[in-house]
Amino acid sequence: MSSEMLAAFSKTCNVERQQDLSEDREENQKPGLSERFQPISKRQMKKLMKQKQWEEQRELRKQKRKEKRKRKQLERQCQPESNSDGSDRKRIRRDVVHSPLRLIIDCSFDSLMVLKDIKKLHKQIQRCYAENRRALHPVQFYLTSHGGQLKKNMDENDKGWVNWKDIHIKPEHYSEFIQKEDLIYLTSDSPNVLKELDESKAYVIGGLVDHNHHKGLTYKQASDHGIDHAQLPLGNFVKMNSRKVLAVNHVFEIILEYLETRDWQEAFFTILPQRKGAVPTDQACESCSCDKKFARVEGGLNSDSSEEENKHELDSPHEEEKQDKESSTESTVNSVPY
Repeated sequence: MSSEMLAAFSKTCNVERQQDLSEDREENQKPGLSERFQPISKRQMKKLMKQKQWEEQRELRKQKRKEKRKRKQLERQCQPESNSDGSDRKRIRRDVVHSPLRLIIDCSFDSLMVLKDIKKLHKQIQRCYAENRRALHPVQFYLTSHGGQLKKNMDENDKGWVNWKDIHIKPEHYSEFIQKEDLIYLTSDSPNVLKELDESKAYVIGGLVDHNHHKGLTYKQASDHGIDHAQLPLGNFVKMNSRKVLAVNHVFEIILEYLETRDWQEAFFTILPQRKGAVPTDQACESCSCDKKFARVEGGLNSDSSEEENKHELDSPHEEEKQDKESSTESTVNSVPY
């Protein structure tokens, strides 16, 4: 045998040996029967069952979606023709009659408030804006002396305020562009009480959330500037448990409600929150009179009972004398010697 044949034979043997080794490795790497068929946990079994149900109900869900679309389409077709040209909101907005009354929120008290109160004022202004937008008789809404902490808070938390409509937001003080004769400052400390609203005037609401730390400040400012001032006729219609100091948005909403109803009492009881404990003054008077009558009745009953007690007291000395005599005789009899 030549050397070439020997080399070829040894090469083929080595190749066969390597193939055998690779086959052995593959067999060793294959999982055994115990590894292939491991028991499934209850959680895995539930997941598999849910997946199976999901796959089985796919067609059913598709059918339900189709039925829902058809039902909505039928509902739209069955709607009355009056709503075919637009939604109810748009129909209501067409009936809006803008009032010439100017309502101003004076934001010149920025330096007197902490950030917590600034945020509360911001929310109250948002409420005023929203209510004025949906009101049947919206007013000419002004936000004056706008700047400082309030503007910064609005820029950070309500960037959409720059796109607000039907509102005049000005950094100037209201006295710079409105005549003094047209101004009326609304403050609960004023001795003047409003009877009705003059829509040719501009009413100012103090934008101050101070928790009674600065009492009488808005009244003082109005007096110092020579501006007419007045308070809402709250005491004529409402009896409250708390002071007659209302939030900015409450005053704003009461004026909007009055412009619609022309009834102060209805405006107050529609807007005032329940926590104020507001009741009509006539009911409060009735309850006071009932309390007085009840007190008189109680007083009468107490006087009768006191008279009876006095009678008992008057009768009691005679009885005590009798008891004393009886006891004295008993004591003398018992004390006789045998």
